Amino acid sequence: MKKTILLCMLLIISATSFSQIRIGSVVLPYKLTFGEEELTLNGAGMRSVLSMNTYSGGLYTKQKYNDPKEILDSDESMVIRLNIVSKRVTNNRMVKVFKKGFKDAMYGNTETLQERMDEFLKIFGPSINVNDFFDFVYLKGGDVMTYKNGEKVGEIKGRDFKYALFKIWLGDEPACALIKNGMLGVQK
Repeated sequence: MKKTILLCMLLIISATSFSQIRIGSVVLPYKLTFGEEELTLNGAGMRSVLSMNTYSGGLYTKQKYNDPKEILDSDESMVIRLNIVSKRVTNNRMVKVFKKGFKDAMYGNTETLQERMDEFLKIFGPSINVNDFFDFVYLKGGDVMTYKNGEKVGEIKGRDFKYALFKIWLGDEPACALIKNGMLGVQK
């Protein structure tokens, strides 16, 4: 009887320890659920500036991807989660990062998305704190919904917007190559 109880306890402990993954100081869940969709961590990485971690990025998908073009072109549900780990990440800096990211993703031609980009950037109006996290959620055939700390703070229409947003981290000129490689499960 004692052996059975001990075995059950070990199984529970091992099951819960595998349901998360650590990236630097951030603990990411192995699975996320939005709507009816259960998504699994494809990969994650940490952005560091001058040896100081600033934020982590994780990609959640329905299936495993290694090719960024497949992810960008896919109409499958997926999520990018950013976790803030430094007080140096402010709302002004995030707006700058996203503006540059959209510009790079769209090869400088942001005209077709400008109105939606401006609406999206409003989510960074309130202050950003260490341990805040943002989920950029694309559900198959839908729009991009943004959550801050689990609370919905915005929704932007269009798969073209999802393409540009996800391209910030997964494009040819990513905001952070370490995060891109991490999201793809590539070690460089």
